[in-house]
Amino acid sequence: MWLPFIEQVLAIDLSEPKEGSATRVDTVTSVMLLGGSDVDRRQFLSASAAVGLAALELPDAEAILRRANRTGPVAVGRGEVAAVRTMTATLGDAASELGGGHARHLAVRYLTVDVQRWLDGRYTETTGRELFAATSELVHLIGWMARDEGLQGLSQRYHVHSYRLAAEAGENELAATALRGLAEQALDLGYIPTAVRLAEACERRGRKLSNPKALAYYRNTYARAAAADGDHATATRLLTESQAAIEQAPTRPGQSWASHYSHGRWAHDSAMIHARLGDLDASDEYLRLALDIHGLDRKRTRALVLADLGHVQLKRGDTETALATWKEFLDCADGVRSVRIDDGLGDVAARLSGLPGTAAAAELRERIAARA
Repeated sequence: MWLPFIEQVLAIDLSEPKEGSATRVDTVTSVMLLGGSDVDRRQFLSASAAVGLAALELPDAEAILRRANRTGPVAVGRGEVAAVRTMTATLGDAASELGGGHARHLAVRYLTVDVQRWLDGRYTETTGRELFAATSELVHLIGWMARDEGLQGLSQRYHVHSYRLAAEAGENELAATALRGLAEQALDLGYIPTAVRLAEACERRGRKLSNPKALAYYRNTYARAAAADGDHATATRLLTESQAAIEQAPTRPGQSWASHYSHGRWAHDSAMIHARLGDLDASDEYLRLALDIHGLDRKRTRALVLADLGHVQLKRGDTETALATWKEFLDCADGVRSVRIDDGLGDVAARLSGLPGTAAAAELRERIAARA
């Protein structure tokens, strides 16, 4: 059982309520409490603790049935579901370009005002499943935005809610994507055994899908966790399987979150796994593939790849090229609000302090200091 590890990472009680305890709050009510706490910046932890989430592997199978076909203030149909998906895509595009810190409050407000009104409305079971799935995507995006702001605890809780909404809607891809978000956070926070178990659960759920981009997405996540855990054989096998999947994938993005996993992002992820495995030549090759072949036109994404490429070049002993790459990274990162960009700047500054006092290094140090 990996549930205790999730509870440790998320700092929440995911157990089922004991007999005689208060009735469990359903996922919709729970996520609206979370969003309301987020919007007005009140005591988040105490508000979250009162929610009483159920275990991740035990979604509420009756959640949609209880809400469907009941009296509500507004009729909900395909148009409202399409509106949620359109808004999620629009807000996601802005966050991908400029960082999660730019529009998260707009996404949370949309969730707790417009989407809540529809979730409390009148709809059929079929529409309810589509509405829960669309809401899961929006909640996942908010979690991603929070993480990009450095709000790890808040982000984790949004991802838990995204998982539960997806599971209640019967959407394997969305549920697997939420597990992937939790696995990535566990890796970043240093909870490696937890990350491995979450990534394995994500990849296992993803096997039920026929979407090659989703398969590549989840397998690379599991490969990254395995590499961090020192399991090079598993990481190498999953990298090979991930490549086989992405080679079958269309280049154009699809409608779902995982279907936006581009060949360029796959190349970036694969490069960093190769770096973790000690293959710097392969890492350099894949990073250049991400930049030169696939383009990566989003400022935030391109900047992150450039930061990583500079580190790999420095480890390979090519200091002059690394400095030039980091200069391009700073140019690309201008105006982006993302904790990952800030972390990248800090990492570059730390490397610069140990380099000879060249004019190029001095210029970079001055530019980074000016951003602080």
